[in-house]
Amino acid sequence: MTTFHLQVVTPDGCAFDGQAERVVCRSIAGDICILARHTDFCTALGMGEAHIVDAEGNRRRAACMGGLLSVVNGEAHLIATTWEWAEQIDQARAEASKKRAEEILRQKNLDNREYELAQARLKRALVRTSVR
Repeated sequence: MTTFHLQVVTPDGCAFDGQAERVVCRSIAGDICILARHTDFCTALGMGEAHIVDAEGNRRRAACMGGLLSVVNGEAHLIATTWEWAEQIDQARAEASKKRAEEILRQKNLDNREYELAQARLKRALVRTSVR
């Protein structure tokens, strides 16, 4: 299959830099798949599972928590707020975070900010627990 250059970077550094057959991730409008020879494109990313199929056909899954994806002149650049490879996710920690968020959301006297923060925490935990 035809490949393209893909670079995935985070505030912590480069997570991937090489040839890829495809990258699939969640944009703010839904899931998208970038293949070789994709037209120039730019979108904001949402929270969700992502995966990359590299030039050798190996599929690697990750949790992606927001950012930006652009394709310019056949090269893709994914700038993620958070990018965690499946094997790096601490499942016990993600389950504990999920439980804490659910406990906060069960409280009756939350203000809007507390409610939104707990919802975001729960969504991040759910993404991490689903990526295995």
